[in-house]
Amino acid sequence: MSPRPAPNPRSKMGKAINWISAAASAAALSGALLAPIDTAFAQDGPVSLIRDTEVEATLHADSDPIFTAAGLDAKGVKIYIVQDNDLNAFSAGGQNVFINTGLIVKTHDPNELEGVVAHETGHIAGGHLVRTDGEKQALATYLLTIGLGVLAAAAGAPDVAGGLLYSSGYFAAITAAGYSRTQESSADQAAVTYLERSGQSAKGLVDFFDYYRYEEVFSDAKRFRYFIDHPLSEDRIEALSQRAAKQPHYGVVDSPEALERHAVMVAKLKAFINLPAQTQYDYPETDQSYPARYARAIADYRDLQTDRALKETEALIAEQPANPYLYELKGQILFESGRAKEAEPAHRRSVELNPDAPLLRMNLGQALLAEDDPAKVDEALAQLHKASTMEPDNAFVWLLLSQAYDRKGQAGMARLAAAEQNFSLGQGGDAKMFAMRARQQLAKDSPEWRRATDIVLVSNPTKEDLRALAQEGSTNQAVKQR
Repeated sequence: MSPRPAPNPRSKMGKAINWISAAASAAALSGALLAPIDTAFAQDGPVSLIRDTEVEATLHADSDPIFTAAGLDAKGVKIYIVQDNDLNAFSAGGQNVFINTGLIVKTHDPNELEGVVAHETGHIAGGHLVRTDGEKQALATYLLTIGLGVLAAAAGAPDVAGGLLYSSGYFAAITAAGYSRTQESSADQAAVTYLERSGQSAKGLVDFFDYYRYEEVFSDAKRFRYFIDHPLSEDRIEALSQRAAKQPHYGVVDSPEALERHAVMVAKLKAFINLPAQTQYDYPETDQSYPARYARAIADYRDLQTDRALKETEALIAEQPANPYLYELKGQILFESGRAKEAEPAHRRSVELNPDAPLLRMNLGQALLAEDDPAKVDEALAQLHKASTMEPDNAFVWLLLSQAYDRKGQAGMARLAAAEQNFSLGQGGDAKMFAMRARQQLAKDSPEWRRATDIVLVSNPTKEDLRALAQEGSTNQAVKQR
């Protein structure tokens, strides 16, 4: 869910999908929409990055075996969810996989999505992602400016956030490089190998390509982005089909559990991205499946039908009392209705059920702060510190920590948290400024003081900054000698 500094501001998407930073990993998708980039690659409007613990867990459950089969450290591969209706996925900047929501919801089953991920993994493992320095800088700038946008968005100023993002030209530099025919074929064959090694069928990749092969005849203006960057050909599909069909696991089908996870993920994304009326049309009352009822609960929440959404969510909880994401949704509905105190038990239960999810702990910490109860601040700090340990580059966690320390009257720690927040976003000047202020108020030689000093030293300090550090050190040494 998307955290916010105050309990009552409401995003257009809702919290179950949050405003977030790609570089800083700032928030949670169980409602998080990021600031718009540019519409150059979006057919239906601006694109954004979103995060959600449940959706990310599903994507990693499907993808991690593929990463491992490719000899990669699955924990080191980051999956970014791009809120764009266009069918697209790509790899960039090392071990980063970007998947459009449009591709996720258009895949018919987990195996098709796994096939696309396996193909992109083939590009990563095959070293096809080597870019010029300019293109690498474009990716860094893209991720960094997304991070800048999250803070304005979280503060309730999406228009300002949009202004912080760079144009789509930066995005183009990392998506439109285009692979050679040899690299595409190599990635196809590698995908078959990885899927087979992980005990999965390569049929999904063949089906995916075969289903969209007609895109090859369209002009670039009408084709899906994926098939502009990954052009198909009859020979390529034929070579892929023949090799895939020979694999021992070709006949393996998705398990009922995997199919259910995929259906839930698709329903959740649709419910948060589409208008509530569209969700009600896609998932009518006659459909009493869990994904459909989940989608309708989210749609009612987004449509400000709070009581109805709560009733629907509580009915789902009664059926699945050990599902942390239902408690997360309930907590977000209450939180964004200005009922932070009522939201606390739901967020607390979500953390109890999934203690290793930093975004869930962040939700709980934010709810505790929003209650404006001095007795709750210490627990908020504890939850937020655990979240920051799990995701050290999560800028929004550091923002909340800064607010919490201000509540406690600990100015030095508040400035240090602000320095960490800016440092995680690559804002060296502001990080250095807050770190210098933190050093003045923290105990000399304490771990926190040393951390503030480290931030100053790696944030391009000026000669004056270094001189100030040296003078302070000389003064402290003189004091000790006395």
